[in-house]
Amino acid sequence: MALTAALGNEHMNALNKCKVLMVGAGGIGCELLKNLVLTGFTDIELIDLDTIDVSNLNRQFLFRKEHVGKSKAEVAKESALKFNPDAKIKAYHDSIFSSEFGLDFFKGFTVILNALDNRAARNHVNRMCLAADIPLVESGTAGYLGQVNPIKKGMTECYECQPKPSAQKSFPGCTIRNTPSEPIHCVVWAKHLFNQLFGEEDPDEDVSPDTEDPELTADAGKAALDAEAKKDSIGGIERKSTRAWAVETGYNAEKIFNKLFRDDIKYLLSMETLWKERRPPQCLDFHDLPGKDTQSLSTRSTDVWSVQECADHFSRCMTELKQDLAGRGDSGMLVWDKDDNHAMDFVTSVANIRAHIFGIPLKSGFEIKSMAGNIIPAIATTNAIIAGAIVMETLKILVGKMDKCKQVYLNRVPNDRKRLLVPCALDPPKPKCYVCSSKPECSVRLNSSKVTLKTLKDKILKGYLNMIAPDVEIDDGKGTILISSEEGETEDNEDKFLSDFGVGNNTRLKCDDFLQNYSLIVSVVYVEKLEGEGEFEVVGDISECHPAEDEASASTNGISSSAKQTAEEDDDLVVIEDLEITDTNQALEIEDISESRKRPAEDVQPPVMAKRRAAEGGDSEDIIEIS
Repeated sequence: MALTAALGNEHMNALNKCKVLMVGAGGIGCELLKNLVLTGFTDIELIDLDTIDVSNLNRQFLFRKEHVGKSKAEVAKESALKFNPDAKIKAYHDSIFSSEFGLDFFKGFTVILNALDNRAARNHVNRMCLAADIPLVESGTAGYLGQVNPIKKGMTECYECQPKPSAQKSFPGCTIRNTPSEPIHCVVWAKHLFNQLFGEEDPDEDVSPDTEDPELTADAGKAALDAEAKKDSIGGIERKSTRAWAVETGYNAEKIFNKLFRDDIKYLLSMETLWKERRPPQCLDFHDLPGKDTQSLSTRSTDVWSVQECADHFSRCMTELKQDLAGRGDSGMLVWDKDDNHAMDFVTSVANIRAHIFGIPLKSGFEIKSMAGNIIPAIATTNAIIAGAIVMETLKILVGKMDKCKQVYLNRVPNDRKRLLVPCALDPPKPKCYVCSSKPECSVRLNSSKVTLKTLKDKILKGYLNMIAPDVEIDDGKGTILISSEEGETEDNEDKFLSDFGVGNNTRLKCDDFLQNYSLIVSVVYVEKLEGEGEFEVVGDISECHPAEDEASASTNGISSSAKQTAEEDDDLVVIEDLEITDTNQALEIEDISESRKRPAEDVQPPVMAKRRAAEGGDSEDIIEIS
């Protein structure tokens, strides 16, 4: 009765008839599900693959300590039913990418509500909603900032209409290994060392000096290389991996310390060219360290440890992590976790020791945890406000008033008009969007003599363009199939280059994803070599992509294209997520952070400045109206 009085008969009738799909049961998701059942939504389905972690409990209020390790979707359902036992809620502990959730599944809903934490899933739901022609309400938060975006095919921009800036910073491997100049370089190196000693070994995370540094001239590192060759040749000794060497020493803290911070630094110093314009690093010896020698170590996260304290923590962590590793068995390994005190103290101590060696300011454990864990604080009240705004916009959609919907931005501080919540007019679809336009098309700049089918499939189509099961054929009238989503059909060709199949400049590739009901034409533009280290560069608007005349003509069979490889897959790049938050009193657009295995805040996305859009109605938009 009270709901009818508050919302009116029109909205109540719509609520009784609608069926809602909610994707994500994290920070925003918990608030949203509670709002839905209390507002009168009675038919809700919920999807989330994640399980409940201890770190979720301070803000995801549908979960309790006894729920740790259980399905978020299932527990959220049970908790929400206590608010409204009459609601019908179906929970799926599954991935939204599952083939079970195909086009017919999406068509069964009145509206889709996103409460996701990663770009790939957002892109997928966006495409499924476009294919099913179902309204979508997108959302995100980052600290005190938040955003809600209603999306409708043919009426508004889709989630992918605006290019999303990379949420990652990348550093050349040689910078991390040879010439760090910022605290974050040392933190990345320390995390790599953790994996080399205790985790899954990755050749791209080598922590030893890099003799292939492009700064080195032909003979710049000759002394170092000669010394290395001489050392390796004595007695036919074969170079060992960091893990093998550590095991051989019994994970002896002193030996490992001196190897990493004395011997390897001496080796770096022999690369004299690197230090002509830089402050050279200073070697450290385990028994001759600066700083106070304390019997009781500081454990407060806000303290900055001395070098001696760092060495003491390093020794302690080596012992504790060795024991943790032994408990995993012969084939076991540890996974770095910011909430694991041993792992966190190890990275803090190692990062600060390396920082001291290179003359970089030391940081507190809290600061290093923020860098290493890619943390943007998750604020429960921000999630609550955004979840409320989602419901407000959804109510407009249910009564057929999509034209009354607004993009809603939550600011950190009031803007010039004293508003924290800023409603803005919805933007129309971008005519050349490679997802929602009538004829989706994009260009890829690459060198088809150097790019393989595997790169096309995994890095370009799946990695960058977020396809799930792509099928690709050359648009040449012959129907030449390059990639098939059917298992076993084209795997044998994956190591062949695109040029082997006649793919070159101006070749058009027809790409289809039957799971997303999505088709895209990819036009290849040949370039001999891209600037930087990338393999390919995707350009949404084909008119922006022109090969140099000499490059196009020089290619055989029109071979073409180079591209900017996604940073996380670049062999020479170490990737971290960008933590910078733009503080502004204008409307902000929240973009995503690239996925990680465990996110510190499920709905965190770093903000970027958005163009200021004038809200319809001018000064009348002081509140967000339901009708």
